[in-house]
Parts: sequence; structure tokens; C-alpha cells
Amino acid sequence: MMINGKREEIPPFPHHKAYVYRSKQFFTAKGVASHLTMGDFITLKELYNGFRHKCSIPRVLLIDPTSDCNLRCKGCWSKDYESGHNISYEKFDDILNQAEELGIMDCLMTGGEPLLRKDDIIKLCRKHNKMTFGAFTNATLIDEEFADVMAELGNLNVFISIEGTQEQTDFRRGEGVYTKAIKAMDILRERNIGFAFSACYHSKNYKTIASDEFLDLMRAKGAWFGWLFQYIPVGSTADTSLMCTAEERSYVHKKIMDYCEKQDYVIVDFWNNGHLCFGCIGAGVGFAHINAKGDMEPCAFCHYSDSNIYDVSLKEALRSKFFTTFREAQPFSDNPLRPCPLIDNPQAIIDVVKAGGAKSTHLANPESAEELAGKSFERAKEWEEMAADLFQEMPEYNRKNFPKFLRYFAFKKGITDGRRRKY
Repeated sequence: MMINGKREEIPPFPHHKAYVYRSKQFFTAKGVASHLTMGDFITLKELYNGFRHKCSIPRVLLIDPTSDCNLRCKGCWSKDYESGHNISYEKFDDILNQAEELGIMDCLMTGGEPLLRKDDIIKLCRKHNKMTFGAFTNATLIDEEFADVMAELGNLNVFISIEGTQEQTDFRRGEGVYTKAIKAMDILRERNIGFAFSACYHSKNYKTIASDEFLDLMRAKGAWFGWLFQYIPVGSTADTSLMCTAEERSYVHKKIMDYCEKQDYVIVDFWNNGHLCFGCIGAGVGFAHINAKGDMEPCAFCHYSDSNIYDVSLKEALRSKFFTTFREAQPFSDNPLRPCPLIDNPQAIIDVVKAGGAKSTHLANPESAEELAGKSFERAKEWEEMAADLFQEMPEYNRKNFPKFLRYFAFKKGITDGRRRKY
């Protein structure tokens, strides 16, 4: 695989570098056939396991090992989470055992700061050595000793959070955090560990995040790929001034698409990659999230649930009324550039939460679906108009393949949820 201008050998799965390769395959599939045959026929295996267990099997299970964090970043919901919630090693191990039984082989950890639990994570990586792990981290706890263990394990990846320049990063994360993140990148690059950068773009840093200068720096520092997350005003105390306008979001979309094509580089740009992953993939279609209290949520940004992993099995949680209702409503738009029910189709989150009987799981500062949606209606309307034009500018295979993928997803839901759908 070509990485930053150099051809890198990709070890066989499970390995953190194999995860990078599989991510590229997933987000560059140009048709149903290439989607079904990617990797070691992983998509076909998911279909089979979904049919066997009668539930949609996610590609990735996201888990919060802890709600605690050693930083207090502006605009991050973790800072207003109740502290002290942790999934015990024994319960984490049990969840992973259940995941392997269902055929889920990728576990990504969010939080809180997952590396506050680095000793337990290392133990779990060693025990579940047929799975690939990844941690979204502020990188302040990455040192040479931990990097040596990562190199030894082989199946643990990290995605380092950074907000652009030193000034922009320290503005949100605190003084000195940028320097620590860059130092962690240098430590990992020296050991040829294939990490990623992870950036949240918002109204104050979107031009930096989408700039060639910033992306070139990330590649020079050794990032094999990148995650971009648009700021979502989750939580009753969220700062809505950081929300991107339609024009700002469009700017990021175009710049990132151009950069990835020019440099043959993989950047997963939530929520602008709907045309590459064919709409929302939450609630088990592509991933599902377990927070530090054990609540099962459609994704890490959708803080609503009707089931808890301490009360039901993983399989039962994936079959829950809320998850089934959520999947029934997908896709939330006939334009894949408007995939999300939180910010693109806010009425949808109101409808599925109500119909699915879900409750807010936002710990310290819960909010109703109506309150969350109320912050996004105006921006969603602006984006609807702009996204219609952008979709017409998409490559022809994107526009022609979307209806085919809708039929494929209807078939997939039919054999996993036991329901037939038409699109």
C-alpha cells in the first residue's frame, strides 16, 4: 500500500496496519461487487453472521473504557460527563468475547481518554490477538515505553487528536497539548507504527484542517491516514458558535476530496463521506457504540439508548427496539451527502428516539432529542440546498452506484432484521 509516497508492506490481519488498508478499501469501494469482496471477503462474512444471528453485525464496535479524561477540552462532551464510570476489565473482556462470537473483529476505543486504562488495554490486546484495536487519544500518555509495547503487540493502533496549529490545538485542549501530540507522533514514526491523526473541525479552524500545509505536516509526521469529525453540538451546554455553516462544510468537503485524490491518501471525513460509505452506518450497519456506563448507542455522537450491556447480551442490544427502529429509518436522505440524523436530518432523530423508546444517555447534561435537533434545523436546511448541488458534481460512479447500494442495504436488512424493504 502506498503510504505518504512510500510503498509499505501490510502485514496480514489482525494487525493495525491491516486496519488502515481495510479502511481504504471500505471508503474507496466503487461498486457493490468491490464492497462485497474487500479484504478476506469480510462483508460477505458479516452478511452470513447477520443472517445466522438475526441481527445486523457492525464492522466496528466502539467502546468507552472510561468516562474520565486528563484534559478539559472546550466543546467536548466528555468534559461534562459524570466522572468515574469505567467498564471493568472483566466486563470489557466479556464484551469482546461476545463480539468475536458474532464475527466482529475491530474494536475502537473512545472516551474519555482511553489510555487512562492503558494497562487493561494492553492485556486485552494480548488476549484477543485475533482482533484489531484502536484508540482515539489526546496522546499525552504516549511515551517510548508504551510505543515499544505497541510495536510488540502489532494489533493496537492510535488516532491522535489535534486541532490544527499549536495555537488552535492549545485553544481547545490546553497549553502544551500540541507539543505533546507532535512528540507522540515522532515516537510512533520512529517505530514505523501506522497511526492516524484525528481532527475536529469547526467554525474557527476549518480552513487550517483542510489546508495542504496541515495535511502535509500530518503525513510528514508519519500519519498513515486521518479522521475528520465535524463539530456536533451534543449536550445541553454545547457551544453552538463552533458549528460550521453550509459554506464552511462545503469548503472542507471539496478541499479534502481534492487532497485525497491528489495524494492517494485516506481521510475519513465524517460527515462528508456519506457518498463513500453510502449513508449513515450507525446502529450496527457499520458500527455501534458502548459508553462507559454500558449503554448501547447507534454511534459515539448519538447519546440515546434503550439497552445496556450489563442487562442484555451484545446480540440482544443489537436487536433492540431502538436499534431496529433506527435501521428501519436508514437511509435518512436520498442524498448521501446528507447522511446524519443529528445534523443533516434533525427531525429524524426526534422520530427514531420517540418510536424506539430511547432515553438520553448524556450523563451529566442530558437533553431530549427535540433539544438536540433544535440546534441543527437551520443549518440542516442550508446544507440540504448546497448538498444537492454538490451531489451532482460527484463522479458518475458515486451517483449511479448509490441507488444500487440502497437496494443492497435493503437486502441486508431483510436477511438480518427479518424485514423486507423497498427503495
